[in-house]
This record gives sequence, structure tokens and C-alpha cells, in this order.
Amino acid sequence: MSAADPGRLALAHVAKLRAYTPGLQPSEPGWVKLNTNECPYPPSPRVAQAVLAEVGTDGSALRLYPDPMSRALRVALAKLHGVDAAQVCIGNGSDDLLNLLVRCFCGGASAAGFTLPSYSLYPVLVGIQNAGAAPIALDRSMRLPVEKMAGCGARIFFLTSPNAPTGVGFANAEIAGALRAFDGILVVDEAYAPFARENAAGLLAGHPNLVVLRTFSKAYALAGIRVGYALADPGVIALLDRVRDSYNVSRLSQAAALAALSDPGYYAGIIDKIKGTRDFYASSWSTSRGWFTFPSQSNFICTEPVDSLGRTGPAVAKAACDFLYSRRVLVRHFPSDALTASFLRITVGSDDEMLVLDETLDAWLKAPPSA
Repeated sequence: MSAADPGRLALAHVAKLRAYTPGLQPSEPGWVKLNTNECPYPPSPRVAQAVLAEVGTDGSALRLYPDPMSRALRVALAKLHGVDAAQVCIGNGSDDLLNLLVRCFCGGASAAGFTLPSYSLYPVLVGIQNAGAAPIALDRSMRLPVEKMAGCGARIFFLTSPNAPTGVGFANAEIAGALRAFDGILVVDEAYAPFARENAAGLLAGHPNLVVLRTFSKAYALAGIRVGYALADPGVIALLDRVRDSYNVSRLSQAAALAALSDPGYYAGIIDKIKGTRDFYASSWSTSRGWFTFPSQSNFICTEPVDSLGRTGPAVAKAACDFLYSRRVLVRHFPSDALTASFLRITVGSDDEMLVLDETLDAWLKAPPSA
């Protein structure tokens, strides 16, 4: 084997992997960025104050490792959700916790289940572990396929609620039914729960096979800080702590997350504003334009554009997405899944950003349609 080609030494399943593709992050200014579900508003002023205080005047604190257990943050989150601190694990974003869960419960014949569509990182993490996958397709009704979940043969099942990329939330009654029917670990990935009508944290007491994941990236406007957490039975948390990196959350990230939790009133105002903007545009596109739009409980809208000739479909969605991109407006198109191929997923932005988006969509409708 030639030393000039060290990539040939990789494990066979890793060499075949397709990496997760994140949304475009432009480096130059002037874009309306509605493609990665970031918060359009800044975090609480307390966050910057806490980070600066942690750094100090000379930065000397940064030479020290962070608290490996993120104890203060675990205690604060346990209080917020009415659970014991032993039921909380902190991660470098919720993606870190997804990775830990796959490490603990997937491998070889131990498969992981997930719906299609859902967060496209799930199959990547399962592939890294060289484990089997048990995908279950959703249809436009977006009903939770409890019977198929129960019979999928997976040891762990990942359920995004509200779903990504449709934004549809699953009711607690449906999730409770899935918990009773599924003989494995059910992970309810609640990245968008603050924007939803219900969340699954209240189901933890009666269901030891439930794991709830949350993130500070969306409602808390801290995507750049990378903090997420898991709520689960203490036995599951202990397993996650065994396989995670000892210092997986930085000092600055811990300080920022604690500061965010200390200002609930500020974030309640942001969440209400995003929900109001979301509902206005979802209703407008459904009624004024006649575009089928999923009922969103998230901070984004999934809508099916109709062109000036009354056509829908993957080609129409791509044409709209390309036109927006040509005008420096970023949204997401997911052509690989049959359910989402004719839709655009649009992050709820500020009032100014949403106005630019809407006006650009009007311009697309007035432009000569593609053949």
C-alpha cells in the first residue's frame, strides 16, 4: 500500500460515507439568510456580559479546563424542567448528544430508526457507526406511524418533533402511544420545541425509554456557542457520560447558556415575535397565493411554491430556490426526499428580511417561467 495515499487506510464503511451537508454560510455581507433556522434576533444582553466576565481582563481563566460535568448548567436545566440533575447531560450542541446516543445504542445488528423526511444527520451518524438503518417514510398527512415504528426492529428511534423540514409537531398523546408500542429508546429531538404547542419533557416521568433533546441554537439565539442537552432516565444519562468527551462544552459556552436561562422574559418576547411572523406568512402564502403550506410549530415554514402557470413539483421548487439565490436570498430545497422535493423550507427572519423574501417571490412569479 502506497504511503502517498493514506486515505486507503480508512475503514471501508467510512470511505463510502457521504458527509452531512449543512446550509450555505456565506462569508460576504448582503445576503438575506433564511436557510439554517438561526434566530433573526440577538441573544439576551446577559449572554455577552457573562462571556466577557468569564474571559476576564487578561483571559487567564481560559488556560483552565471547563467543568467537565457542566454541573451548574445541569442543575439549572433540571430546575427548568422539573427533573433531577442526574437526568441531564450537556453536549456541544444537540448534534453531540445524537452522536453519543448512536455510540451507546447502535452498531452492527443494532439498528437505528428514523422517519423520512427528518434531520439528515441521523443516517450520517448511523453510517459512521456502521450500523443498520430502519427509515420509515412519512406522507403528506404527517401522521405518526406508530405501528411501523413498533415493528421496525430498531434499538433506538430518532423522532424530530416538530419535524424537520416540514415543521409539523407531533402531539404528546401520539408520542406516548409510540413510547408504549416501541420496544427501544425513543429520542424525541426537540430543537424547535419552544415554538411548538406541546413538548415531550412532561412524559419523562412515566417512560424510562424516552430521551428528549434540546438545543440553545434556535430559540436562545446561540447557534455559534454550541450547547445542547439531553433529558432522560439517570441510567441513560450515565451511559452518555461514559462515552462523551471529558471536556465537551467550553467554559464560555457554559457561561453563555447559564446567562440565557437567567433571562426568560427576554426570550419569551423573541419567541412570540417569531411565532407571529411565522403564522402571518404561512397564512398569507396559503390563502393569497394558494400554496400548500404545512402547519408549522417551528421557526421555519415549509411551503410548496406554485409558479405563474399553476405548476408545482421539484422543478418548480428548484426554480424558485435558484431565483431567490440569484437575488441573494437563501432558503433550503430538499430534492432527495419525495415528500419535500416540491417544497421550500424558509427560516422565519426579521420583518425586513421577510419583506425582501416576499417581494423576491413576487418577482419570481412575474418573471418568464422556465420551460
